[in-house]
Amino acid sequence: MEQLTFTTFNTGATRPTLPASDQPGNRIREYGPPALSTTELIACILGTKDLDLALAVYNHFDGSLTRLARAQCHEFAAIPGIGPATAARLAATVELGRRASCERADELYQIRAPADAANLLMPKIQDLPQETFHVMCLDTRNRVLKTQCLYTGSLNTSLVRIAEVFHLANAIHACGIIVAHNHPSGDPTPSAEDIALTRRLVDAGKLLEIEVLDHVIIGRNHWISLRERGLGFETA
Repeated sequence: MEQLTFTTFNTGATRPTLPASDQPGNRIREYGPPALSTTELIACILGTKDLDLALAVYNHFDGSLTRLARAQCHEFAAIPGIGPATAARLAATVELGRRASCERADELYQIRAPADAANLLMPKIQDLPQETFHVMCLDTRNRVLKTQCLYTGSLNTSLVRIAEVFHLANAIHACGIIVAHNHPSGDPTPSAEDIALTRRLVDAGKLLEIEVLDHVIIGRNHWISLRERGLGFETA
């Protein structure tokens, strides 16, 4: 059996150093990512041989990948031993994974009812701490061609530029769009401004021959379809 070597730290304590063959960076190159534990994968992102630090990151989120995947940069930076650059690297990795998941989920996903659009978007945006406004572009069979996040931040719907909302749909020759945004409060009840924006979009869509199929507002585990409620679609 290969013997562990020990390194002395400033505290005077000793700790084992993993043999080269067992270090996460070497294992991922030799066996591929699926062979590694979650802690080892985190260590690879950290660029460290120190599994204790990787475990500290994992435990900081109670061993929940869901919580870790929703973490913001400042939450990573709050973990002892994680500096600003490493926190940024963790946040970037999480965001790349989220975007890849969104692309796979969206590809030619068919919208048959407002619930389909809501179920597609809810896991992505219901827990976000700020408002985001999304445009879902559909083909003639109501299959999702592409979903674009158009605005992020404190959303003032009266300032949403109609031309920007339809720009992507026009560029990829989409036949219809569904717009959606989240309410960080968790309450999806539409405001008067939400309804007014919907009317503006419906009217513009008629001129551009790109139908606005719905405006969905996402809350915490709840959503509202403005079309189902007849809000903003009165003349559609």
